[in-house]
Amino acid sequence: MKSYCIDDIVSLIDGELLGNTTASLTGVEEIKTANENQITFIGSRKYAKFWEESNASVAVVNSNLNLEPGDGRAMIKVSNADLAMAKLLEEFNPEPPVFRTDIHPTAIIDETAKIGANCKIGAGCYVGKDVVLADGVVLYPNVTILDETTIGPLSTIWSGTVVRERTEIGAYCIIHSNVTIGADGFGYRPAENGQGLVKIPQIGNVVIGNAVEIGANSTVDRAKFSSTIIGDGCKIDNLVQIGHNSVLGRSCIMAGASGLAGSVTLGDGVIIGGSASIKDHTTIHSGAVVGAGSGVMNDVAAGKTVLGYPAADSRETLKQWVALRKLAKN
Repeated sequence: MKSYCIDDIVSLIDGELLGNTTASLTGVEEIKTANENQITFIGSRKYAKFWEESNASVAVVNSNLNLEPGDGRAMIKVSNADLAMAKLLEEFNPEPPVFRTDIHPTAIIDETAKIGANCKIGAGCYVGKDVVLADGVVLYPNVTILDETTIGPLSTIWSGTVVRERTEIGAYCIIHSNVTIGADGFGYRPAENGQGLVKIPQIGNVVIGNAVEIGANSTVDRAKFSSTIIGDGCKIDNLVQIGHNSVLGRSCIMAGASGLAGSVTLGDGVIIGGSASIKDHTTIHSGAVVGAGSGVMNDVAAGKTVLGYPAADSRETLKQWVALRKLAKN
């Protein structure tokens, strides 16, 4: 177990120390359940009221909050408690699951696949024809990588994930459990004779940039033609749907249970709130924000925040909600 003194923690997050403690610090925990050997965080006034009753010896606190540490306890003031928390969580992060052998004997690897140095391939994995795994790729047990896929250096694919043929994944990516990348896009048209539906072949692929993270049970569909693209640095939550031929710019965020229909374009730095849905062939320009649960039917201008169903300018939507609430009271 890792253990630190208060001076180590102050140095690590470059904060201002108030008070002091002699406790050995062995982990981090939320303010209500922390014990005397754990560090907690106070990023807003909402949680400040819990400090007095907390058993934590140390709190990392936003510098704009006026709190006293109390006897035998310490506070470390920082400009952003969330970013300081990220540093500490990384420091206390346990080691990942252990590979006893780099390539498990039950893994099936096609003879044409190219496996880079220091790759690890777990039990029950399948690596198909002409797959290329760059140096340091990690496949946890029961991952499927189908033909002609390429995965960049130091990317990690967690158990249960299926990567379909011809997918391109960049470096330093993290794909969590049970993700499906490159399944057919959802394309059908009514048959000419009016009987049933005609499936439109989806012959494109998926291209994922560097440092992308995709949460558990999410799906990224292959393009009808050309590519479905996820740009460098995008972070995708659990249970997210990305439709065929969608294009995400750099550093976009999509929260849980949100979805893009086909041929949606997101600019750089777009944020999509949880359970939001975006209509096909819609463009959301760079820096725009879509509120949770919203339904976007039209293009969204750069830097704009939209909210509601159908989504509209957030300020106008909030005014409408207030007006409706007043009407309900009359």
